[in-house]
Amino acid sequence: MDLIIKGKNMDVPENARDYITKKAGRFERHLQEITEAKVELSEEKTRSKENHFVVEMTLDCRGTFLRGEERGGDIFTAVDAVMDVMDRQIRRYKDRIQGKKRRVVVSKEKIDITRDTASLIDEEQEDNPIKIKRFPVQPMSPEEAIDQMEFLGHDFFLFFNATSDQFNVVYRRKGSHYGLIEPELE
Repeated sequence: MDLIIKGKNMDVPENARDYITKKAGRFERHLQEITEAKVELSEEKTRSKENHFVVEMTLDCRGTFLRGEERGGDIFTAVDAVMDVMDRQIRRYKDRIQGKKRRVVVSKEKIDITRDTASLIDEEQEDNPIKIKRFPVQPMSPEEAIDQMEFLGHDFFLFFNATSDQFNVVYRRKGSHYGLIEPELE
């Protein structure tokens, strides 16, 4: 597992790097599919002392991304909080994978396509207020896209639909329902 630790508008202290490395090492024991772990620390100027530091963590599990973000009064508290969130995400991911293995037998070709590894790239430009995210697109079903959306904690997810061979969007509707947007050209 590649571990990338970076600070956003701050220098990450060496003792914090060591602490994150030690804590993140346990994820590899729980889930061997993790190819990359990215941790971004930032310091915000807030009135609340409990929300001063923000830690974002993204795990790349061979194309499936698990993400968590937590705040704390110091770096170590925020790291502990995000590690707890990621533990829950990993357990949920493993439960869903086990459930899928019981329900569907997947061909070897399908596994090779969905487990193609590539890293998530975040680009931020100082003169551009828009945060640009680039990520590898893999053909998947709407159900797999909903799982990916849930793992990331987002309200929508853009994906390439394997059955229709076009880009679609799944989104969370009010209640516990989901929607699917399939564009049509006129």
